[in-house]
Amino acid sequence: MLLTPQELESLVEARHNSPHQLLGMHPLGDGSGIVVRALVRDAVRVEVRPTVELGMPRFELKKLHSAGLFEGVNKHVNRVYAYELVITDSRGNVRITRDPYSFLPSIGELDLYLFNKGDERRIYNKLGAHLRTIDGVHGTSFAVWAPNAQRVSVVGDFNGWDGRYHPMRLLGLSGVWELFIPGVGEGAHYKFEIRNAHGQIVLKTDPYGFFFEVPPKNAAIVWNNQKFEWTDSAWLERRQRLNPFRSPISIYEVHIGSWRKKKFPESFSYRELAGPLIDYVRKMGFTHVEFLPLTEHAYYPSWGYQVTGFYAPTSRYGTPDDFQYLINALHEAGIGVIMDWVPAHFPADDWALARFDGTALYEHEDPRKGAHKDWGTLIFNYGRHEVANFLIANALFWCERYHLDGLRVDAVASMLYLDYSRGPGEWVPNQYGGKENLEAIEFIKRFNHIVHTEHPGVITIAEESTAWPLVTRPPYLGGLGFSFKWNMGWMHDTLRYFSRDPIYRSYHQNDLTFAMLYQYHENFVLPLSHDEVVHGKRSLLERMPGDDWQKFANLRTLLAYQWLFPGKKLLFMGGEFGQRAEWNENAELDWWLLGAGPYHNGLQKFVQDLNALYRAEPALWEADHEPGGFFWIDCADHAHSVLSFIRQDANQARQVLAIFNLTPVPRYNYRVGLPRPGTWIEILNSDSAYYGGSNLGNGGRVVAEAFPWHNQPFSAEFVLPPLAAIVFRPEPL
Repeated sequence: MLLTPQELESLVEARHNSPHQLLGMHPLGDGSGIVVRALVRDAVRVEVRPTVELGMPRFELKKLHSAGLFEGVNKHVNRVYAYELVITDSRGNVRITRDPYSFLPSIGELDLYLFNKGDERRIYNKLGAHLRTIDGVHGTSFAVWAPNAQRVSVVGDFNGWDGRYHPMRLLGLSGVWELFIPGVGEGAHYKFEIRNAHGQIVLKTDPYGFFFEVPPKNAAIVWNNQKFEWTDSAWLERRQRLNPFRSPISIYEVHIGSWRKKKFPESFSYRELAGPLIDYVRKMGFTHVEFLPLTEHAYYPSWGYQVTGFYAPTSRYGTPDDFQYLINALHEAGIGVIMDWVPAHFPADDWALARFDGTALYEHEDPRKGAHKDWGTLIFNYGRHEVANFLIANALFWCERYHLDGLRVDAVASMLYLDYSRGPGEWVPNQYGGKENLEAIEFIKRFNHIVHTEHPGVITIAEESTAWPLVTRPPYLGGLGFSFKWNMGWMHDTLRYFSRDPIYRSYHQNDLTFAMLYQYHENFVLPLSHDEVVHGKRSLLERMPGDDWQKFANLRTLLAYQWLFPGKKLLFMGGEFGQRAEWNENAELDWWLLGAGPYHNGLQKFVQDLNALYRAEPALWEADHEPGGFFWIDCADHAHSVLSFIRQDANQARQVLAIFNLTPVPRYNYRVGLPRPGTWIEILNSDSAYYGGSNLGNGGRVVAEAFPWHNQPFSAEFVLPPLAAIVFRPEPL
């Protein structure tokens, strides 16, 4: 035996941090031959056989230890050569494989340098598990970043989940461990067994795993997510040419598991969902769907916001190929796809990212910087190059491998402020004594810059709930670089207003008008999202005051205000037909309501017509973010709770008039100023009997008189239906 007792012990007890130094084929130090060592599970006989070169010796190895450690010396050759191991197990079965410890690293020094520098933008091509063919040998290369680990092994269903048989090598000072295992193919289950910084043995799932077992199981699965045949090139080319700021964007927010179900508790798969979802979204006229996070998550009631597999679509609904099928089908149907992305935090599950190598690797060591008390989650250390690289590459990954059209970034405020949801003494100031998280700010700017430059046409959307300036301005102007920001202020003010009994609304009209004071500070999306219909807040319908007739009239008017006000639109599923109950992630929406009387069906038709009008009329979206796209006709009639404004396109050639009567009192001969003479055609009336209203209106048109009113040169008298929105367009002169 050439191994020292200490070396033998380090191998069979899986303590050696560089197994390639001992295992595999090596020339003897004195040049007198070669030695081959192999650590093979359940083997009684191991033979070395050359693969290609003629004249190279074939010889048997001697078993040194019952764990399966074999060693053999051959004095007839003094250089290494390509060889196979012929392995006979205890049942007499023979298998032939290349030795994992006979291959060079599958990751180059430049890759490692860029990763440690934080600038290997496709690090997901290097770390994780990748099907490869090396020297004609099919297998899987595994790599993981664990710089403080004492030892890392790949364990899986191919080695009995025993960490002794595939220990990995540490590549220099990079902190990356690597191993190529011949014969491991797609579908193999694996984890990393880590002897951490404290000498404890822990099982960790792959941070870069492409596919996982269905929770609560958590093994990663070797998968090729590049084999799907995309057919959406026309969509991607069009997207690249499109200006999203001057385009209609109407987003239907969807939680896949509860939109529809096959039966309780079984949800549709990605592929099964494609047909009905596309049919419905096209029928309703939305331009985009936005999925709540579909990255892998162990805890279903987190709705996907506690991510355990950042590089994997959740396996609850199918394979990565199935998710690609859904996106491809949506694109072919002309529907954009946005997904919620969660770089703000991650769960503290001991088998995932938390204290990955025994140290605070992805998070901060200090809980005043590294933990969210409210959510029980951990905060990424954005200042660590490899962590920032992990997240930025992840954003690119979803754009490239899954063709996403947008990322809506969750909980941005929690990233920006060191004192977010913390009391005195519970947070650490930055280097200048302030509360701004400088490292997170820099990360956000870089993320937005890289996504927008590498994928023109992809949008990024911030859920940012504070008055942080320049969220949607480019980093070179001092901004964070997002395309859009959710207008949380508009959402809170508007819902508060519409929740009031109409008798009190005259005192609170500023709730509806205040948003125009800051409208052009950012590029806004107007959200009525999932967050507004859970946790005792009630559904949108049940927030509305009055009896059923008034509730639905109010909700139609609320949605009309959302669609006609400047900004892109987002509505959570169920809001379009008046779901009565709060959203429940465990049950499908109450689709049966569409057959329960005229109101629900009427509301659904109204949203359908809202979207049709919105998409067809450039005045409603072309100048969303430009002051010339909007002006008030009258926002001061508090006594009657009536509002009116004009929307117009970028050239101010097309105009749309919107009038809102926000009480249940119909108003006759109500004069409204108009900027143009001639006939104005009524193009939408939320009080139409078709939608469940009282069918009061203006006979389809009004004629402007040369009677100045509301600082406009013309005016007309209107009939204002109760609790309704009416919309007019001028006939061409």
